[in-house]
Amino acid sequence: MELEDTYCEAFEGLVARLYVTAYDEPRVRQAVSGATALPCTVFGESEGGVEQWLPEQEETPDGRTGALIQIWVNYGPGAPQKLEYELAKRVRQGILVVPTTSVFNALHAGETIDMMAKVGHCGDGYETIEHRFGREVIIVPIMMGEFVIERRISYQRGVMGGNLWLFCTSLESALEAGERAVAAIEHVEGVIAPFGICSAGSKPETNFPEIGPTTNHWYCPTLKYHLADSQVPDGVVSIPEIVFNGLTLDSVKMAMRATILSVQDLEGVVKISAGNYGGKLGKYRIHLREVL
Repeated sequence: MELEDTYCEAFEGLVARLYVTAYDEPRVRQAVSGATALPCTVFGESEGGVEQWLPEQEETPDGRTGALIQIWVNYGPGAPQKLEYELAKRVRQGILVVPTTSVFNALHAGETIDMMAKVGHCGDGYETIEHRFGREVIIVPIMMGEFVIERRISYQRGVMGGNLWLFCTSLESALEAGERAVAAIEHVEGVIAPFGICSAGSKPETNFPEIGPTTNHWYCPTLKYHLADSQVPDGVVSIPEIVFNGLTLDSVKMAMRATILSVQDLEGVVKISAGNYGGKLGKYRIHLREVL
C-alpha cells in the first residue's frame, strides 16, 4: 500500500459536546440518529456525529444508557449565534421528541450557551429550573413525562475537515476499509467522523455555487476514461473519504493515524491520500506521513 506524500487541509470550527441519555438503548439510538442526521454544512447549517456510545451506566451524568455527540459550525463572524441556533434545532427536533431523553454538557470550556430561550421554552412557560445530578437543569414537561436538559452548554474552537482518501480496487474492499476506519475513530477521544464512510469527496471550485461543494471529478472512478486529467490510478474503482472533526488538532491527527493503521494491511487498499487543495480550504495542513 502507498501512503502518498501529501497533506489534508482542515479549518476551524465551533463545537458543542453533549451527553444524550435515555431509558434504554433503542431510545438513545433514535435520539442520537435524529440529532446528528440533520442537514450538514453543505446546506449552510451544521455537522454532527457520534463520538462514543456509552452503554455503561456509570459513564453518564444520570447513570443511564447514553452517547457522546458533537455538533459543529464553521468558525467565523457570528459563529456562536449560529451554533446556538443549530444546536437548539437539533435538540428540539432530534432529541426532545424521543421519549425519556435527557441532554447534558460534556465540555469544560469557558463559553456557554443558555438553552432556556431556544429549548427550555418548549415548555410554554411551564418549564422549571432544578438541580439534579450536581447540575443546573431545565425540566420541560411533555406528554410522556419530562425532558431534561442542562441549562448551560459549553462550546469551544476545534478542527474540522481533516480527511483521508482510501483508494480501493473493489466496492467490497472500500466498504470494509471504511468500516474499519469508522470503528478505529470511535476509540479516539474527542473526534467524530461526521459523514461516516463518505462516498462523495468535494472540491473548493464548483460550476454550481448555489448548491455548495460539488463532486471532485478528478477522483471519480466512473469518469476516469472521460477526462484527460483524471487522477484515478489504474485498477482503482472506489475511493471512500473519511472526514475528521476533533476538539484539538492533536486529536484529529490521532484519529488519522488510527485510520491508516486500521486499513494499511487490508487487501484491496492500494493507496491512501487526502484532500490537498493548495491551501485554498483551511489554515491547517496535516501531513499524512507525519501523523505516523
